Amino acid sequence: MTALRGFGRERSRASRPRPRGVWVTSGIGVVLLLAIVFGAFFPLVGFLGGVTATTAGLVPFPFVRVTLVALLGLVVVLALVLLALTRRHTATSVVAVVLAVLVALAVTAYPVVTVAISSADRAGEVWPIVTDLWQRFTG
Repeated sequence: MTALRGFGRERSRASRPRPRGVWVTSGIGVVLLLAIVFGAFFPLVGFLGGVTATTAGLVPFPFVRVTLVALLGLVVVLALVLLALTRRHTATSVVAVVLAVLVALAVTAYPVVTVAISSADRAGEVWPIVTDLWQRFTG
């Protein structure tokens, strides 16, 4: 009889509801992540893609690398949000949400950094061509 009572207590302990702080933290995290994705990442990638299109490739956009980083970031962010939702302590949930937001911000900054580096490399290649054309033009 004692074994059954102990089993019942363990079962009730495992099925206790999550604290309200876990739900609030997870909800705030999801809202922040959606704001980052729709307010920063998509417009930024669209802008950089448009710049690449209007400059006829002079400003390169590394589509494959940005896509791979975005997909990897998506997997990590979803795992962290799922971790935040399944925790029973608010502090653990807060840490997971903060990490998810930081990963989302890093993924958002990645296209800017890669385009800036690629443009700087391309500018080094373009300058000799411009000087050669200038010399031909001026005689």
